[in-house]
Amino acid sequence: MPTPSPSSAPPPPPPSSTPPGVRADGRRVPEAVHRRRWAILGVLMFSLLIVVLDNSILNVAVKTIASPAPVGIGATQSELEWAINSYTLVFAGLLFTSGLLGDRVGRKKVLLFGIVVFGIGSALAAMSGSPGELITYRAVMGFGAAFVMPATLAVLMNVFEREEQPKAIGIWAGSVGLAIAIGPITGGVLLEHFWWGSIFLVNVPVVIVALIAMVLLVPDSKDPSPGRVDPVGVLLSIVGLVLLVYGIIRAGELADFTDATVLASIIGGLAVLAAFVVHEKRSDHPSMDMSYFKKPAFSAAVAAIALVFFALMGVTFFSAFYLQSVRGYSALDSGLLIVPLAVAQMVFAPRARLVVDRFGARAVCTGGMLLVAAGLAAFALFDATTPVWVLCLVFFVQGTGMAHIMPPVTVTVMQALPREKAGSGSAVNNTFRQVGGALGIAVLGSLLSTTYRGEIEGHLDAVPAAARDAAGESIEATTAVAEKLGPAGAPLVSAANDAFLSAMHVTALGSAGVALIGTVVVALFMPGRTDQERPAPRERAERPAGATAPAVPE
Repeated sequence: MPTPSPSSAPPPPPPSSTPPGVRADGRRVPEAVHRRRWAILGVLMFSLLIVVLDNSILNVAVKTIASPAPVGIGATQSELEWAINSYTLVFAGLLFTSGLLGDRVGRKKVLLFGIVVFGIGSALAAMSGSPGELITYRAVMGFGAAFVMPATLAVLMNVFEREEQPKAIGIWAGSVGLAIAIGPITGGVLLEHFWWGSIFLVNVPVVIVALIAMVLLVPDSKDPSPGRVDPVGVLLSIVGLVLLVYGIIRAGELADFTDATVLASIIGGLAVLAAFVVHEKRSDHPSMDMSYFKKPAFSAAVAAIALVFFALMGVTFFSAFYLQSVRGYSALDSGLLIVPLAVAQMVFAPRARLVVDRFGARAVCTGGMLLVAAGLAAFALFDATTPVWVLCLVFFVQGTGMAHIMPPVTVTVMQALPREKAGSGSAVNNTFRQVGGALGIAVLGSLLSTTYRGEIEGHLDAVPAAARDAAGESIEATTAVAEKLGPAGAPLVSAANDAFLSAMHVTALGSAGVALIGTVVVALFMPGRTDQERPAPRERAERPAGATAPAVPE
């Protein structure tokens, strides 16, 4: 048989146009990662659980920590707020930077680092011997958490294809509900059987399990072409956010937004952030592309996040005192009463995408905001004898509203940015949430404090003059003084309860008003059903010449 000539040999197969790491079907997630994507999501939820769990535990422990030693550490109202806000200050200040760092050096590395620091801070916080130590170690925990939360969402965006991302984000958001349920119950059980520091020490074994699971399952990913570092932008973002959040927290502590230190911090922070925006617009290698904020849906989504957490965080803070100080419930009972809120989030958040597919993000988020506003306004009707089932119903309504807000707005923010910038998108999402929450605690806390003091001042005549000012600071301070007065202090306890309820009613209406502003924002600017029905451009293997390569998990 004659040997075929070279010219008659079959032509070689054409070279593959599929970039390395991209599957042959054009999907950007490698097959090995795609197969274990749900297990990875479970690990990310577990990591998020640790961060949220700690704050929800702390909410039911504030009364115990405020008690004198050996039960607590005798923290004042101001020190309690700083135990919460030192965490918030560091967390909010570093969120944007940690997201950028994750995009540049690898999200898994940043996630592991954050979990380790958070675990160390938790162990130290558990051993605190004074309010000052607790505040310091809570700041360490905030430092670690700042590297955890943005990384979990950024990893999620890089292990799920675009069409599955809304479902995954819904489940991710639902895990917050799980933490809200587990946190208060766990905190209540621990406080009934162990000392107050156990609420922080419980984080350590959870951190160890999370670390092992991350090492084994979570792939690393980063922006393959991050460009030059923008040190000026990074520094401006940190300084601006820290100054702004500090000023907000200080205003809440003093219950006065006109104080010179408050105005200097807030105005300075806003000025530095304005300089950050100008610098990013002019830079040829910005940390954050500010053009995304020109998209109405993107801006509305981040505004909705800030407003809903502004409204909720202030109520979350005073509800612990309402349930424990006015109603007399234990920490465990208070935790159990919040379970309906958590259950609603766990049930509805993973399914929110189905409602959005049918009615559009605008209608769903508007309805969710109205439910949150209604739940907050209901607090204005609560008194010392409100039936328990009414409390549970209101918490369930709030949870249902949140479950139909957070997944759609998070999807809107995250899908507006390229996948390789997922860390930055997650950081923006969480930064607005933290700033909104800090502002809510400060503004609504100031409103609560000012109203309470105005209501109780006329009932402090029996209190020694030297202790009168401190006695009017909070319901806990008033009842502590009343106990020292013996039987003569009983009328003061009753007056303190009435004053707190009046202050709570005013604050609840203020919270509901903020939620209604959020309703208007999402109703005007979130995408409607028509926008949702337009198919998203498919992420293909073929990319235009000169385009950035995809951020492929390693």
